[in-house]
Amino acid sequence: MRHVASLGLAGTAFPAALWAVAQEQGRITKATIQCAEGIAGLEFSDAERELMLEGVNANLEAFERLRSVSIPNAVPPALQFEPVLPGSQPQLVRRRSRRSRPTTVRPLNLEDLAFRSIPELAELLRTRQVTSEELTRMYLDRLRRHGAALEAFITITEDLAISQARRADAEIAAGHYRGPLHGIPWGAKDLLAEDQYRTTWGAKTYEDQVIPYDATVVQRLEEAGAVLIAKLTLGALAWGDVWFGGRTRNPWNTEQGSSGSSAGSASATVAGLVGFSIGSETLGSIVSPATRCGATGLRPTFGRVSRHGAMALSWSMDKLGPICRSVEDCALVFEAIHGADGEDPTARTLPFAWDSALGVGELRLGYYRSAFESEQATDFDRAGLAALRELGVPLIPIEMPDQFPVDAIRFILNVEAAAAFDELTRSNRDDLLVRQIERAWPNVFRQSRLIPAVEYVQANRMRTMLMGAVEAAMDGVDVFITPSYGGNVLLTTNLTGHPAVTVPNGFQEDGTPVSISFIGRLFGEAELLAAARAFQDATGFHLERPPAFLPAETPPA
Repeated sequence: MRHVASLGLAGTAFPAALWAVAQEQGRITKATIQCAEGIAGLEFSDAERELMLEGVNANLEAFERLRSVSIPNAVPPALQFEPVLPGSQPQLVRRRSRRSRPTTVRPLNLEDLAFRSIPELAELLRTRQVTSEELTRMYLDRLRRHGAALEAFITITEDLAISQARRADAEIAAGHYRGPLHGIPWGAKDLLAEDQYRTTWGAKTYEDQVIPYDATVVQRLEEAGAVLIAKLTLGALAWGDVWFGGRTRNPWNTEQGSSGSSAGSASATVAGLVGFSIGSETLGSIVSPATRCGATGLRPTFGRVSRHGAMALSWSMDKLGPICRSVEDCALVFEAIHGADGEDPTARTLPFAWDSALGVGELRLGYYRSAFESEQATDFDRAGLAALRELGVPLIPIEMPDQFPVDAIRFILNVEAAAAFDELTRSNRDDLLVRQIERAWPNVFRQSRLIPAVEYVQANRMRTMLMGAVEAAMDGVDVFITPSYGGNVLLTTNLTGHPAVTVPNGFQEDGTPVSISFIGRLFGEAELLAAARAFQDATGFHLERPPAFLPAETPPA
């Protein structure tokens, strides 16, 4: 047991002899309080410390009683984050659902389908030119062939996949077509529970963990007829691209990691190993690997998608979303998974319909002006803004609020993560995690034990003010375009719960992709996706394929 952490004194210059006395007596003294004051940036008088003693020792006893109760990772705190401020409600337009229906024929080489969009695959399956079992076996073969190069999957779910594919084929043949995901193989970030297979969270500590139920997202995709073929890698406990079996790679340059934490989801999708995937984001875990790998990623509004059955990292910031090859693919997956389920208390059901005919002329588009004008903006960023301008729609300059020290409250995430993995820290099993460096969870969990509860509450109060300021900044627009890491937009919008779509925006001299992002209003995914789709159709960067993973040539007849 790490009693140093429980007393709030780890990392201080606490005299060894004094600490030994405190341990032996099992009580906190005025001297220990004085040492702890420095951690919180406070200073009390000796008389004040004397008055504090009885209560502080009572707290310590309460901590020990609290720790005698096992609290599973899936249990949320009684306090909930709500992205919609009191007195306001999302102003949503109810739209008609319309998706693309491309005309497509079966290729001579089935592997040519590895990079096709969901609408193309859906039409081939609906018209029975291709069976789900054929498609599933093709993707399973690619997973095995390219697994060593990318280290992008943890478990191949072949028995389940073949069973689901055969069921899809039988249903489609019988005229029971469930929709555009019916029969399409997909991969789950391995923080989503599936009761027939292990769910490792990417961490050695949980390598053999089996959760005896399916995550809501897994259930909903099964109901849509999709075929789960793999549990994909994530950085251990959703940070980075290093997991217990290696480091997931960027398909455009396998000397690079794929970034994280939705490492395998982005890598496998871009390499054509799955039809689509599900990732998660707390602070950049969809945006970052989508950027590195050239994927299209949707981070929905906080509360749009149930997190039941997903590993909890930060109850007030975690979000699940699709990582795909195109914006329309993301829209079709999101349409299947959004809404409340009665399990995740933060999940809400609000209208969403993908309208592929919605044009940017019907939207109010903005751009984050100072981010595009800053020294950090790249030629790619400016070219992306120019491409949006060329669509002929006026762009409205906006600014993200700068009156708050946003970086100063990012520890909200760290505090919640430390609570989610409290037992891991206290048991010393965090030593089993592969990454044992300053910027990795074991160290951050320990540091976060020393953040005062009062500062956590104060940070969340400032967060409420930030939410109001962002809503005011976006008052005149439906969507705005921004460099993906412009200013504090990534941290700010993850704290406020706003949705984002990240899309490819060109390629650097070394052949690796870059991205640009679109930010929407709360629960405004329909408009957000429409704007990103218009940009994507105009630029076509999402159609590029990593050369090392192209299908083998069609054998001669």
